[in-house]
Amino acid sequence: MLRQNRDLVIIQVPVSRLKKYDVALYRRGKDYVLHRVIGVEGDHYLIRGDNTYAVEHVPDSAVIGVLTGFVRKGRQYSASDRHYLRYARLWNAIYPLRACLVRCRRLAGRVARRLGIRRNRH
Repeated sequence: MLRQNRDLVIIQVPVSRLKKYDVALYRRGKDYVLHRVIGVEGDHYLIRGDNTYAVEHVPDSAVIGVLTGFVRKGRQYSASDRHYLRYARLWNAIYPLRACLVRCRRLAGRVARRLGIRRNRH
């Protein structure tokens, strides 16, 4: 949902444990990652980016911030806004459909390349 070099994110240090649908800022190696919490378990979170399909297990200790809002085209949005939360829930709910469509698209591309209908992108 958020785009690098387009949107400005507002991050705060978490004051309590994150909840499902919160967007966590955490460190993965040398990189900082901003992805959505899709589950809370024991001492870690299940986290997946809105446009990714792999689930990560991120320990509490790796989380350094939580998204509280963002600015897009000069307008500020709150992460607690009901419209934003509706988007987060819907986007997570349709994940199985989105993942299936991505797999089907990749399969169709492979079949098309083998049949000579479509060339490789190299």
